[in-house]
Amino acid sequence: MEKTIISVAVCGSGPMKDKNPAVPYTPKEIAEAAIECCKAGAAITHIHVRDPETGIVCSRIELFKEVVDRIRDGCDIAINLTTSGGNIPGINIIEERLEPVTLEPELCSLDVGSMNFGDGVFLNPPEWGRAAAKRMREYGVKPEIEVFDMGHMAQAHQLIGEGSFDEPLFIQLCMGAGWGIEATPEHLVAMANQLPPGAQWSVLGVGRTQLPMITMGILLGGHIRVGFEDNIYLRRGVLLKSNAEMVEVAVDLVEQLQHKVATPDEARQILGLSR
Repeated sequence: MEKTIISVAVCGSGPMKDKNPAVPYTPKEIAEAAIECCKAGAAITHIHVRDPETGIVCSRIELFKEVVDRIRDGCDIAINLTTSGGNIPGINIIEERLEPVTLEPELCSLDVGSMNFGDGVFLNPPEWGRAAAKRMREYGVKPEIEVFDMGHMAQAHQLIGEGSFDEPLFIQLCMGAGWGIEATPEHLVAMANQLPPGAQWSVLGVGRTQLPMITMGILLGGHIRVGFEDNIYLRRGVLLKSNAEMVEVAVDLVEQLQHKVATPDEARQILGLSR
């Protein structure tokens, strides 16, 4: 039985300290959270960066670099940098979104398909997907293909058919995010049934759906993602003390379901990552 990879998204772009004081803002806080999660059992950390003073999401490359350097100095967790492009002020948004790829992490997220998200629109036109896939291949970075709805899965199949990605594919099923697909058992099974043959995949659930979605993901043979980007509560009314606390819950769940947790190096082997 293949081991289960636990990814942790330690801050994302949404949760703020006024909702949970443990949400990391500074590069030091973000890196320390990732290192703690590695010790707790996470194999991959998914990284967004924040303005260190305000906590507002941003995409400044020097902040990404500081986080990457601090993590690499502190542990061997595989690094997955976002390319979602929070608060980019320039006009060449695709190029600026792709700046984190130049830091040569093992993975970068590649969002496929546009959607309504909160009060705005998360734009990922076809030209973005093709440009991102090309750039990641040039730098030897594995795309984590993020899909938020059935139509996104169809667009991912289009890019796969064009030869945009190298095998093994790695697809993140994002359940209950924004106005994407609902996080229900029926919807997760439907999404999993549309996966390309042989693809590696992971699932996340937003808010209170985190635990049921990762439980189903393990049972269906997938990998899982936890972390403050998706959920800041341990249980109803009880805030998580840290990202590592949720990783510990995930590790215990994997083991209770008679699976084994992948180490960072085992995750690299499963996903075909360049270290």
